[in-house]
Amino acid sequence: MPPLSLYIHIPWCIKKCPYCDFNSHAAKSELPESAYIAALLDDLALDIERYNITRPISSIFIGGGTPSLFSPEAINRLLRGIEQQLRLEEGLEITLEANPGTFESHKFAEFRALGINRLSIGIQSFNDPLLKKLGRVHSAQEAIHAADIARQSGFDNFNLDLMFGLPGATPESSKIDIQTAVSLKPTHISFYQLTLEPNTWFHKFPPKLPDDETIFRTQKECQQLLAEHGYQQYEVSAYSKQGLQCRHNVNYWQFGDYLGIGAGAHGKITQSLPQSIVRSFKPKSPEQYLSNSHKNGGADVIAVADLPLEFIMNHLRLKRGFMLEDYQAATGLAATTLEPALSDCVKQNLLIRQNNHYYCSEQGWNFLDNILEKFIVTT
Repeated sequence: MPPLSLYIHIPWCIKKCPYCDFNSHAAKSELPESAYIAALLDDLALDIERYNITRPISSIFIGGGTPSLFSPEAINRLLRGIEQQLRLEEGLEITLEANPGTFESHKFAEFRALGINRLSIGIQSFNDPLLKKLGRVHSAQEAIHAADIARQSGFDNFNLDLMFGLPGATPESSKIDIQTAVSLKPTHISFYQLTLEPNTWFHKFPPKLPDDETIFRTQKECQQLLAEHGYQQYEVSAYSKQGLQCRHNVNYWQFGDYLGIGAGAHGKITQSLPQSIVRSFKPKSPEQYLSNSHKNGGADVIAVADLPLEFIMNHLRLKRGFMLEDYQAATGLAATTLEPALSDCVKQNLLIRQNNHYYCSEQGWNFLDNILEKFIVTT
């Protein structure tokens, strides 16, 4: 059986950003911390029973929204409740997403004392005019201060989120963002392009973005800068110091299993191969989730015909690619079910094959969608 992680979604934030398509909701009053923590633990108990979970948990990721809005007391009740229901691997990674606002950052030391050993801080940019265009509630100085506080609070493993291709941004402004981030000595940097996702304010009222050539130049120059400072790209938008990749996210991309609890959370559980790999989902509305959590959500079995694409779509986000035996172990299918798409990709120099190891060429890395299209089943 594959490794098992736990994802926890806390959906509230101070303000909904115009580019955000996550299940997040601006907090309009006092947060229902106690009720929501109780609902999360009930949700977890039901999933453990539903999927007969006996495997230990290898990582926990608390995302949102802005989960650092919750009090340390509430997060403590959550973590202690999880410990009572699940076996936890020794030294497991526990990540908490946080924003740089002073209201959250002053809690970092308390979060660290609870056993959270990794932070992911949503910076986006260190440029105040760009932050304003993104609708962020923090300033560049607050972002720098938050990273300093994270380290002072005992977090020797933390991520900074940065975006490029922003309205009004240039390659030079993005490189300044990278240089500022590097100076704060995070172990991990997420660096990804702004996209105008459906059902967002930016999609409805699109801002003027840099042209494609400028965005591509920005990406390449910043990637070079990250590499020069020892941040190795291991996934499409993830860069880390040696050996400090986000273990939770790597499990996603390796087609591992994860329980998903909370409003709008998704999970993926392997029960028996290949017929019963399921993707679970919980209702997005926090009100619905709170009012009737024990009956909420559902799960869909991944069709056997879709497993090749599901596996490839995840594994090829990782620079290291995959081994054929990984595919067979994760799906229960023969390696031949990846053909002829796999051979076509090798012939077109989109993938490189070394024995049974496949990974993207430089061309394939830049045109990942073209690879994935070859594995889509048409009826």
